[in-house]
Amino acid sequence: MNLLSQIIIGCIAVLHIYILWLEMFAWTTRAKKVFKTIPEEQFEKTKVMAANQGLYNGFLAAGLIWSLLICDDIWSKNVALFFLGCVLVAGIYGALTASKRIFFVQAVPAILGILSLVFLG
Repeated sequence: MNLLSQIIIGCIAVLHIYILWLEMFAWTTRAKKVFKTIPEEQFEKTKVMAANQGLYNGFLAAGLIWSLLICDDIWSKNVALFFLGCVLVAGIYGALTASKRIFFVQAVPAILGILSLVFLG
């Protein structure tokens, strides 16, 4: 896997670890400043749901990190493409259902990662 793809994948993994932290551990504190479209009174009520979402973001990060640790180039690329595809779908769905900003935060980096893998090997 090329260096640019590895950097993009690493950044996306870090982003999803940050989202995991916000949703699982900082939902009623720091997340209020990040998710400004959610009314403040909803944070406590949605704490369990947010933690569940955070766990899924952790799985995405774990898969992306795993792709960076695989020694076989073909397997590494295929695993990365799968998890980047998952991030892309999540980003598109989030943009359509929650906030258009999610497209730029999640989907665009995934697209860049996919393009770097496909065109740069």
